[in-house]
Amino acid sequence: QVQLVESGGSLVQAGGSLRLSCAASGIPYSVDVFGWYRQAGGKQRELVADISKGGISNYADSVKGRFAISRDNANNLVYLQMNNLKPEDTAVYYCNARARRRYGLPYSDYWGSGTQVTVSS
Repeated sequence: QVQLVESGGSLVQAGGSLRLSCAASGIPYSVDVFGWYRQAGGKQRELVADISKGGISNYADSVKGRFAISRDNANNLVYLQMNNLKPEDTAVYYCNARARRRYGLPYSDYWGSGTQVTVSS
């Protein structure tokens, strides 16, 4: 059974920091890309950051310089360090894992159930 379990969401004041964690288990293949997405009320889910197995990361413009994604390949863990948080960062944050059996086959996407981050002004 595939499980992605996020933790670390909380209520924090603007300018504060949080660290989100995601533990993935039961995925039958090696995870090529881990990502963090977020969805604010009434808006579409958007990519916050992702990171390849080799450690190459990609960030949304709105979080560059404030957020940092990292992963532990051996234990299928991914983290999101969020600094200098702003009220507009308020959202449910979702962990995503993208994996495939072998190169050239389509990816399968796996999702966690989300963790709430609320930033007060």
